[in-house]
Amino acid sequence: MAGGKELKPRAFSLDPRFSYLAKEDRYLFAKEEPKYKFNVIGCGLNGNEHIHVTLLEGRATIHGVFDKNPGSIELAKRSFASFSTGQELVIYDSLESACNDPAADALIIATPNYTHLEVLQVAIQSGKHIFLEKPMATTLEDAHQILQLAREYPATLQIGLQYRYKSMYTEAIHEAFERKSLGEIKMVNIVEHRFPFLDKVNQWNKFSKYSGGTLVEKCCHYFDLLNMFAQAKPVSVFATGNMAVNFKDFEYDGEKSDIIDNAVVSVVYENGIRGSFNLCMFAPMFYEEITLCGDEGYLKAYEIEDFLPVPRPKIYLEVLRGEAQPSRFCNPCYPPYIEESGHNGATFYEHVNFIDNIEGKPTNAATVEEGFWSVVVGVAAEQSVRTGKVVLIDELLK
Repeated sequence: MAGGKELKPRAFSLDPRFSYLAKEDRYLFAKEEPKYKFNVIGCGLNGNEHIHVTLLEGRATIHGVFDKNPGSIELAKRSFASFSTGQELVIYDSLESACNDPAADALIIATPNYTHLEVLQVAIQSGKHIFLEKPMATTLEDAHQILQLAREYPATLQIGLQYRYKSMYTEAIHEAFERKSLGEIKMVNIVEHRFPFLDKVNQWNKFSKYSGGTLVEKCCHYFDLLNMFAQAKPVSVFATGNMAVNFKDFEYDGEKSDIIDNAVVSVVYENGIRGSFNLCMFAPMFYEEITLCGDEGYLKAYEIEDFLPVPRPKIYLEVLRGEAQPSRFCNPCYPPYIEESGHNGATFYEHVNFIDNIEGKPTNAATVEEGFWSVVVGVAAEQSVRTGKVVLIDELLK
C-alpha cells in the first residue's frame, strides 16, 4: 500500500483494541518500521525513559544496553519487553563493546553526570550519532573539554536539555520569537518548586562533588531556558541559597550530603536583559512557572502536578497585551500518551528532534555550545552561593 497524507496518529498503532488486525490490513493503524538502532549507556530512571520514548516514537528501536548495575539492566529488560518488538535486547559486558557495535547507529548516554566526559571519550571513537544527557558535565573544565571534542565531531552530538520541548515553553518560544507578541523581552523569570531529589544508585545526586551541585545538576534546564529567551551570553550571576530542609541528616558511606535545596539566582546578560530563577525543593508538588516581560506585552505560563482531586488546569498560558493587541488565555498540551511518556512530553519531542538531527533536518535541539553555557551559569550560581559574591563570567572562564 502506498503511503498517503492521511492523519495516522501513533495512538492508533499502539491501541490494543486493533491488535486483531493482520499486518496487511493495517494502513491508518500501521506502525512505522524503525530506520535506526540505538544503544543506551546507563539504564537508570532517565535511561529507561529514553528506552520507552525511543520505542514509542517509532523511527528507531533499541538494539542494546550497558550498565554496571544489575537492577538497572533488569529494569531495561522490562521496559523493552513492554513494547513487544519481537527482537532480543543485547546486553553488553563493556562500555567499549556497547559503543563500537556496528549494528547500532547511535548512542544515548544517560550515566551519572560526573561520568559524562569519561564515557563520551570512549563513545566518540565510534563516530556514531550521540545523545548526551544533561548536564553535559559537572565542572567547567569537563564541559569545556566536551565543547572542544564536539567542534571536530562529524556526527550529531545533542545535549539532553529537553525542557524547551514542554508544551508551555514551546508556546512561549513561539509567542516571543515567531509572533513577537511581547516586543523586545526585558526580563525573564522562572520558578521551580518541587519534591526533593529522588534516589539514585549510590545516591550520587546527594553530593556536590558528583552532581556539580543542585544548581548544575537540576537547574541547568532552566538556565538553558533563561539563556535562550535572553538570546545573549551571561555577564554576571548572583545567587543565594542553602540546605534548609532536605538531607540535613543524610549520610552515605560515612559522608554527609552537602547539596542545597533552595536558591534565588539573578543573571545579567550582555544585551541588558535580566533573568531570575527561584528554586524550592521541599514543596509538596511539582510546579514550574515562567514570566516574560517585554516592552509590548507580558507572558505567564505554568505547569503543576499537585496529586489532588480538585480540578484545575495542569498547564496554563496567558499573553497580556493591554489595549494594544488581543490578549490570549490557553492550556497548551500534547496527547496523553505523549505527556505520560516522560517530562510531560518533552522527552518525546527531544527524540523527534534527535532523529531529525540525524537526518539533517533543521531543529532547535540543544547544541553542545548551549549545553556548555547552561553549565556555566549553574557553576557561577553555585560559586556565588558559596562566596556570597557576584560572579563575573569572564573571570570565571579564565
